[in-house]
Amino acid sequence: MEQFAPVKRSKDGQPVQYLIVDDSVFARKNLGRIIESFGGQVVGEAGDGLTAISEYDRLKPDIVLMDITMPQMEGIEAAEKIVQKTPEARVVMVSSVGYQENIVAALQRGARHFVQKPVKLPRVEAIVALSDQVWAWLVS
Repeated sequence: MEQFAPVKRSKDGQPVQYLIVDDSVFARKNLGRIIESFGGQVVGEAGDGLTAISEYDRLKPDIVLMDITMPQMEGIEAAEKIVQKTPEARVVMVSSVGYQENIVAALQRGARHFVQKPVKLPRVEAIVALSDQVWAWLVS
C-alpha cells in the first residue's frame, strides 16, 4: 500500500491515534492498514459497541472509526454514549448501512462524519487529513 506523508497531531507532533470498532476482524485489519499508510497509529480495536466505550475510556484515542451494525450495542448508541461522556470525542461512522436515516441519526447523536463501506483510500485520506483546527471547528 502506498505510503503518504504522516499526519501528526499539532499539539505534540505525535501520530494521530485511532480506535477501530467493527464486528468484522477483516474490516478492522483493512482499515488499520489504510490508517497506518498515512502514518496514523491504531491504538486499539473493538468488536462491539460496549467494548468500544470501555476502550475509548481506557485509550483516549484522537479519532474513533466505528461501524453501525454490531452485536452487544449498535455503533450509533456507542457513539452517543462516548460523546455524552467526552463531548470533544471525534467519532466517524464507517458502515455499509448508508441509509439516509442512519447517517442523520449518527450525526445527530454525536458522530462527526460518515464514511461508506467499502472504504476507499481517497475517502479515508480526506478524513485523516483533517487538522486539529478543523476538528476543533467541527466540534464547537
